[in-house]
Amino acid sequence: MKAILLATVAATVVTGLGTARCLAQADTSQVMPISRDSAALLPLASPAYFVKPATHIPAGPIPCDQMRIVPDRSFDSAAGLPDAPSARDPLSRHCKFELVLHQTYSPYTFASAAFDATWGGLLHEWPQYGGGMGGWSKRVGATLADAESRRFIQSFVLASVLHEDPRYFPSEKSGFISRTWYAATRVLVTRDDWGRSVFNQSEFAGASLVSSFQNAYYPRPDRTFGGTMNRFLGTLGSDASDNVLREFTPDLKRLFHKHCPQPIQRFEARVPVPRQH
Repeated sequence: MKAILLATVAATVVTGLGTARCLAQADTSQVMPISRDSAALLPLASPAYFVKPATHIPAGPIPCDQMRIVPDRSFDSAAGLPDAPSARDPLSRHCKFELVLHQTYSPYTFASAAFDATWGGLLHEWPQYGGGMGGWSKRVGATLADAESRRFIQSFVLASVLHEDPRYFPSEKSGFISRTWYAATRVLVTRDDWGRSVFNQSEFAGASLVSSFQNAYYPRPDRTFGGTMNRFLGTLGSDASDNVLREFTPDLKRLFHKHCPQPIQRFEARVPVPRQH
């Protein structure tokens, strides 16, 4: 059984690598050009992903809080990039850490953990944790440990070491199917610090590492190889769904605001909703 699972995982990884490479090569609208002078000095045998391209050098340092948010489908530049410094300039390690820190103490993180723990209790997941408030608190702790550890490892440590951008960049396309495909495949393809489309190494490495770490505090029946692989594949599927939701959330907000009653719009104007990061 383990041999079959290992063969399945190996086939999945190889297929993902091949698909990601094809998608990265096809997604040329997001690749920043290399200057002619730099290209002339590059060895002909050097692969493109080993070459550090010429980047836009900002006039001064940009505050990290201005680089957390990528504009929602606001493209008006000749290069097709979002009209914001955060879309053109790479995140520093300090800004990547601040991004993770901001998400760590965000109320959405704790609300999501509480919801997942409640839903898991209703579905009788992790029955070894028991019921009542004691079992619920254990589920909340495990869910928070999952989210926080993966966020730190994937979005800061691996993203810094591998020079990848942990933010989500909206699609430049307009069709529903093409935007959905783009969002779902961001678990395979991401941007590096120079704006190029590359294989999402931090996603796969982070999901696999955290799925293994979870065996340290998960109930004993879930510490199997099969359980670890199920969590790994479930993480990739969950992230793909989250990316689709991120892609279409601005459209849903605009649709809701368009048909929102006037009293609610006036209340929203008086008490603005904080922007999501």
